[in-house]
Amino acid sequence: MDDDISTTTKNQLCRRLEFAEEVPSIEPLDKQISKQDKGPSEIDSYTNYVTSIHANLSDEIIPRIGMEFDTEGDVYDFYNKYAKEVGFSTRKSKGHKDLHGYWLNRVYCCSCQGIRKKDKRDDDVKCHRPETRFGCLAVLKVSRINGKFQVTKFIADHNHALASPSKRMFLRSQRKINLAQVVELEIADRSGLAPKESVGFLARKVGGIENLGFIPEDYSNYLHTRRTKEIKVGDTGGVLEYLQNMQHDDPNFSFAIQVDLDDFITNIFWTDGRMKLDYESFGDVVCFDTTYRKNKEGRPFALFVGVNHHKQSVIFGAALLYDETCNTFIWLFESFSKVMSGKKPVTILTDQDAAMAKALASQWPETYHRLCVWHMYQNAAKHLSDVFERFSSFTKDFSSCVYDYDEEEDFLIAWDQMLAKYNLENNSWLQKQFELREKWALVYGRQAFCADMSTTQRSESMNNQIKMYIGYNYDLLRFFHHFERLLADRRYEELKADFKNNQSKPSLPYPVEVLKHAADVYTLTVFKDFSKEIWLTWDCEMHIIETIGTVTSYKVIPSGKNRHHIVTFDSSSSTINCSCKKFEFAGILCSHAWKVLSFQNFKRIPNQYILKRWTKEAKIGATINSSMSTRSNDPKVDVGSRYKTLLRWYSHLAARAAMSEQSFDIAMSDGEKTLSKVEMTLKQLSIEESFNMCSENKIPQADETEKIENNDKKVNGVKCKPRRKGDGSSIRPKGALEKATRKRNRRGEQSRKSVREKDKIIDSDVLNSCVQPISPHIQAQMPQAPTSQRENLEEKQKNI
Repeated sequence: MDDDISTTTKNQLCRRLEFAEEVPSIEPLDKQISKQDKGPSEIDSYTNYVTSIHANLSDEIIPRIGMEFDTEGDVYDFYNKYAKEVGFSTRKSKGHKDLHGYWLNRVYCCSCQGIRKKDKRDDDVKCHRPETRFGCLAVLKVSRINGKFQVTKFIADHNHALASPSKRMFLRSQRKINLAQVVELEIADRSGLAPKESVGFLARKVGGIENLGFIPEDYSNYLHTRRTKEIKVGDTGGVLEYLQNMQHDDPNFSFAIQVDLDDFITNIFWTDGRMKLDYESFGDVVCFDTTYRKNKEGRPFALFVGVNHHKQSVIFGAALLYDETCNTFIWLFESFSKVMSGKKPVTILTDQDAAMAKALASQWPETYHRLCVWHMYQNAAKHLSDVFERFSSFTKDFSSCVYDYDEEEDFLIAWDQMLAKYNLENNSWLQKQFELREKWALVYGRQAFCADMSTTQRSESMNNQIKMYIGYNYDLLRFFHHFERLLADRRYEELKADFKNNQSKPSLPYPVEVLKHAADVYTLTVFKDFSKEIWLTWDCEMHIIETIGTVTSYKVIPSGKNRHHIVTFDSSSSTINCSCKKFEFAGILCSHAWKVLSFQNFKRIPNQYILKRWTKEAKIGATINSSMSTRSNDPKVDVGSRYKTLLRWYSHLAARAAMSEQSFDIAMSDGEKTLSKVEMTLKQLSIEESFNMCSENKIPQADETEKIENNDKKVNGVKCKPRRKGDGSSIRPKGALEKATRKRNRRGEQSRKSVREKDKIIDSDVLNSCVQPISPHIQAQMPQAPTSQRENLEEKQKNI
């Protein structure tokens, strides 16, 4: 027993491991050295090398007998720092604890201490790992005396080669990824950067990988460990923790979870504060669509998409669903309207899904439901493929019924004529579509505002962009993280468009007053659409039909069109109405209305026909609480938040201080003072935490798990979805219209190929009939062509 341990302390000891003052070894030192083929001269060279290093080090760095430390952790940090300067890696060895589990003494040794033991499995191993232990006796021993850890033994000699300064970054005990680097690496991983690129970026920031503190393999191991923990927590714990952290960062973040009878999560819906703000400004029209193959389980991924004042697609909310049944859609639409403070869209565009239509009629009966025309063409190509092939004019007539007519009577006449022309009166699919005509024919939908959209193409386009951020093999947690990248990029595009609108104005070909007014009011994108309508007025014909009091009716005929539009103007209230319903449908006045307004000498856009959602001030007046919490229950989250704040500030400081030598010296001197104060503060906090732990008799537990609950609702897990055919591929399935087009192209290519083959055979027959064999007698009298030409002719004849 050591002399420095008092009798009282001895009585408090637990079962104690007895070992000598020297670090134990399996064999005597001389046998160990001979086993490693090292002679005395070689050991002396290692000792002389350590002595030369000590001569260049400060006395404060070299351990000595009697040095005192406050905590056991301080001892290890000090010895590990010394080991880095010498060029070896340290390892914690044996020690003794009291009844409360606190260290009485501890031994730290070189990682090359000891000899690898004989393993009974060695005979089955073809290729053994290299030897890394050489019986090194370098050691540091400390004992707790009067509450302090005091160095009682120190041996500095090594019997193996030490690492040179350029190779010390590979020493195991010197490699560590600190919390600040973890934050940066997490950001890089969620930004889609590969591990090699992430490590390379950090290495260049600190001046080389030797200054990084870890090597690329450490980062790969960290990612593996993190993903293993995520698997251990499971999709349920990981997703719920992610949603709760999002609520901490953004108090306006909302999410809803639906569970089945067994308390398994089936559907997840979420939206953040920015989405709510966008919905408040542009939520009058919503495109809703679902798509598969955006996550590992092949769950339907639903997006609520709209259009902003720059005519860019914006996302109002997202959902991961278990299926596409009516009950699922009812829950989703109810959750969406609830988090949006009860506001429901004026118009919603969807595909032709019966379950979706039933849910909308149940939850949003006042919302005008329109079907996507693009999906209708897809279904038409599937059910009427033979008609499209036989009649080239059918496409034009079908499109005319969808888009062109202003009056219901004209639409019904054109529909009947189309059925009679192509003998489709008994076609069941067209009969079913006719029953739904109010949802797809534009003659019935012109009076409802649709932001100039007749398809869910914005949702389709958004789904196409998602595959650039999200892989089909992503689990739920990675899906959420990378979906944030999509949101960030979309919002960056809107921010860029806002800046462009604030800092520039459109170039006007002519200084017309109405264009000047439109340029001041509308965004650049909407102004382009408005200016097109103004230029179209010059080619329109206008005829006065009748005048009744203050109301005058006009017939306006667009250029190159056989149909006309009826425009009525009330001079008493300066109101105008066109039968094409352009303003009601798209939010800007049509060229037919402007033909009449220009005739009435209007030089500015009437105020009642300026829709705020298309103006530069579209978002003014839309407010949302953006206060943020400053503290969470997770220390790692707090460290990451503080690190990001400091990084922004010190990045700006570094950029400014590097501008001159004087400012650089000031920043460096103040930085060293600040760093020393920070280290003292952290050391003091560490001592206080250790003291509090001792006073409360607490022993830290490893691998503590936290029970995660959502709104006091316990869930058993995420319900697994059976894999569908094609879930293992991220390739978008081809629609019926695309398949029909490819089929026609393939048949045309085959036809052209057969024609080419036939022409080749005919040409060969003609050539053979024209070329008659020449007798040798006549051939001898003919002049001979040059060798090169003769060879070419012979080659051509062989080919023929």
